[in-house]
Order: sequence, then C-alpha cells, then structure tokens
Amino acid sequence: MSGWTRRVEEALGTAVASFAPLAGGCVGEVYRARLSDGRDIVVKVDGRAEPRLDIEGRMLSFLAETGTIPVPEVLHASPRLLAMTLLPGGSRFSPAAEAHAAELLAALHAVRGAAHGLPWDTLIGGLPQPNAPCASWVDFYRDRRLLPMADRALEEGALPRGMHRRLAAFCGRLDGWLEEPEHPSLLHGDVWTTNVLAVGGRVTGFLDPAVYFGHPEVELAFITLFHTFGEAFFGAYGALRPVRPGFFELRRDIYTLYPLLVHVRLFGASYLSGVDNTLRRHGF
Repeated sequence: MSGWTRRVEEALGTAVASFAPLAGGCVGEVYRARLSDGRDIVVKVDGRAEPRLDIEGRMLSFLAETGTIPVPEVLHASPRLLAMTLLPGGSRFSPAAEAHAAELLAALHAVRGAAHGLPWDTLIGGLPQPNAPCASWVDFYRDRRLLPMADRALEEGALPRGMHRRLAAFCGRLDGWLEEPEHPSLLHGDVWTTNVLAVGGRVTGFLDPAVYFGHPEVELAFITLFHTFGEAFFGAYGALRPVRPGFFELRRDIYTLYPLLVHVRLFGASYLSGVDNTLRRHGF
C-alpha cells in the first residue's frame, strides 16, 4: 500500500497514519484510512488498465449538489484514486430508517431533469451506463438500458444468443406495458442493501450511485429485487409519491430486467433464470 499511501498524501496534503481494508465495492479496492489529523476517510483505488473512479466521484458530487440525500463528501477524485468522508452506520434498517429512506428518495425523485438520461455517461457496478438524453422514457429504457446491456452480455458470452433474441423481441413491445412519467426524475440508480447506511431510525448515507434522470419506478423495482427495504418503505414512499396501479403487478418485473442483466455480466449465469422468467411471463 505504500504507493497508494503516497498518492493519498499528495492528493490531500495530509500524512496517512494507517490503511485498513473494507468490504464492498465492485470496482477496485476499498480502504479505511486514518489521517495524521485524526480523520478517518474511505479510499478507493483502482489499478486496472482503464480506471474510472473519477466518474463515481462526479456522481457523488452531483447528488450532493441537490441537497436531497446524504452522500459522502468527495475529497479527491481521479481515475485511479477516490477519497471521501467516512459516514457512520450499517446496512440493517429499522422501520423508522426505511421510512426515512422513503422521504429521502421521494425528495430525490422530485428533482426534475430536462430529459431522460444525463449529458454524461455514468457507471453501474463498474460497467459503462450510456446516458445520451432522450425525450421518451420508453425509448430510453429500451435503447440506453436493456439493449446495450444485453448486447454487451452477448458479446462477452454471458447471455445466450437465443435469450438475447427473445429479449430484443420483447423490447419491441415495451410501449404496450410501460408508462411515461410525469417528468424525468433524478435516480440514485443502485439502491441495494450495502449501498445504504443507517443509524437507528435515520439513514446516514447512500453510496456507489449510478445516477441519471429516469422513471422512479425503475428505482423502486431495484429495491424490491434485492429486498433492500420492505413495507415500511413503500408505505411511506407511497404517501409522498403515490405509486400508480400496475407497478407491482406488471411493470416491476420489466424494470428488474436491467439490474438482472447487470448481474449476469458481473456475476454470471445464476441470474439468467430471472431474465428467462420475466420473458416467459410476457409471452417471449
């Protein structure tokens, strides 16, 4: 770690007293660093050929500027090195913490965008996430989310060709099932359990975002897929931003296809059954 220690010291202008590994993160290695002035911070390092930690830093700063959800303060962001404040908390959520998470995400989803997407591309789990703006949500979800992720999974040998054909045919029918939102909403994009921290009944931070403007239902679907939050969350969220009929019965499964394809690429064939089940349920 001596090389990274020097880089942190050069970036922050402060000596580093110690490094200790932390769990989590799909990209690079994660450490807890104690600085000579007594502060504890989180440091991510990425020694791969094409590091992109600067994009994660940009996403966190973008969220921070909205003032809607708590995120770590970015102290330094470059492709190989990301330093940020250490937030307290763990990933066990009381009903009060779930309700607080609902308040925070409802406020985030109230942030309006001019179009679906972003002027710049982001990442999800370290994978490129194209965000070229699009006026139609259905077109954006098909052409910037499902098809690009499926195409890359096919190229990498993670998605069988037959399933790719079925998914492409399914995408041609999306406008028969999905709805356009009232407006493009700012999304965290990756709200699963270890990306949220809480202490008692309060959420203290959201980590590892995959931000863009889109339909809030895709965020809610992601939350149900990995059981991040339960009834307390959805009761509180629905009181603030009512969920339209048909989400839980129909659209949720369509929206979970995207994180499932991400997981197919990152973690392998065990996630193909979820893709297959949704396609079969819709006649493909």
